Amino acid sequence: MHTTEEPFDHQTCGKAFSVRTNLKSHIKVHTSEKPFVCETCGKAFSTRRDLLGHERVHTGEKPFVCEICGKAFSRRSILKEHTKVHTDRKPIFCETCGKAFSTQGNRIRHERVHSGEKPFACEICGKTFARQSSLIRHGRLHTGEKPFVCEICRKAFSTRDTLIRHEWVHTREKPFVCETCGKAFSLRRNLKMHTKVHTAEKPFVCETCGKAFYTRRDLLRHKRVHTGEKPFVCETCGKAFSTRRDLLRHERVHTGEKPFVCEICGKAFSRRSILKEHTKVHTDRKPFFCETCGEAFSTQGNRIRHERVHTGEKPFVCKICGKAFTRQSSLIRHERVHTGEKPFVCEICRKAFSTRDTLMRHERVHTREKPFVCETCGKAFSLRQNLKMHTKVHTAEKPFVCETCGKAFYTRRDLLRHERVHTGEKPFVCEICGEAFFSAEYS
Repeated sequence: MHTTEEPFDHQTCGKAFSVRTNLKSHIKVHTSEKPFVCETCGKAFSTRRDLLGHERVHTGEKPFVCEICGKAFSRRSILKEHTKVHTDRKPIFCETCGKAFSTQGNRIRHERVHSGEKPFACEICGKTFARQSSLIRHGRLHTGEKPFVCEICRKAFSTRDTLIRHEWVHTREKPFVCETCGKAFSLRRNLKMHTKVHTAEKPFVCETCGKAFYTRRDLLRHKRVHTGEKPFVCETCGKAFSTRRDLLRHERVHTGEKPFVCEICGKAFSRRSILKEHTKVHTDRKPFFCETCGEAFSTQGNRIRHERVHTGEKPFVCKICGKAFTRQSSLIRHERVHTGEKPFVCEICRKAFSTRDTLMRHERVHTREKPFVCETCGKAFSLRQNLKMHTKVHTAEKPFVCETCGKAFYTRRDLLRHERVHTGEKPFVCEICGEAFFSAEYS
């Protein structure tokens, strides 16, 4: 059709269309009607075309193929933008830094780095993003949608990248092999970086300190030591990291993914280094001895951590309040008190917790599981500490004694509550009338 006539216009907003079917589809924008529903995940769409485009997320179908390089895409619009990569022309420039782009869309997205603009906002929690794709990924936290499914074990993931990384657990595939030493890699870029080890080539030099690197990426990562930049942000909790690898490791806190599996006992770990240390447990060798008490350990790290029991050393210090800890994991858990971060979410009621242990204890509210059983009377408890307190009923052990009157108690908590009788302390205050009480049960 060569005519520019658009006889079909919408009375609500005045927008005009050349084809009646386009007007009909457009009207659904105003009515919010979404009659086309995905059979896999239940997501609804206003047009059949949008549904078909979405279904490719589940099928992995990429019908639009670049004739130049063979790369395939799920949408024609993405292919159209991709083809511009093959032309040398990059006529669109960033006005701030001068970087050139082949498309207007790429320039606009890039400029948000300078402006800090985040135009895509989550309708549920209000969090904003610089890219629409980031908003879509974030939205799956609220919906629980996990459209990417492993064909081997049927485990589901919210992003394709997470699925791909998970699949290496099953395939252990490393198709990219170094011709010099035979070392194999699962990613081509890792092989490319590795080859420079043999050539000793370090062409990328830091202008601040003079340190040289094999790759530009390593140099950029190093520069963040000087600038303090942390460009990789967790979409779940907002925590920022200086490297993508640190972000990926952190994300496993939220997903619970443990891709590194011990071949001997099947125990899984979130980091390769932890798996490596764990495998030493299966050897009888424990060559590292504590000089104070003689206890033996399979790894140097375990010995060092143990010795802090004797020395009282607490090398991990909170930058906010100065509290010190013997273990880094304890510091990380403590920091969530200040940040309010609660990365562990109950899948049943969506309540969030700062530690995995607290989440596990909470889940027993839903399952009514009571795994800790008293060997004397058979009474079961959902928490180990409750069982521990209960056993004192049978032993008649009351180790907590009041220094004022000599009365003994099973638990420290009961003793503290009793001591308020002597001190007159009433820490529980009624918010309505202001009256104070010894115990919370009366307030």
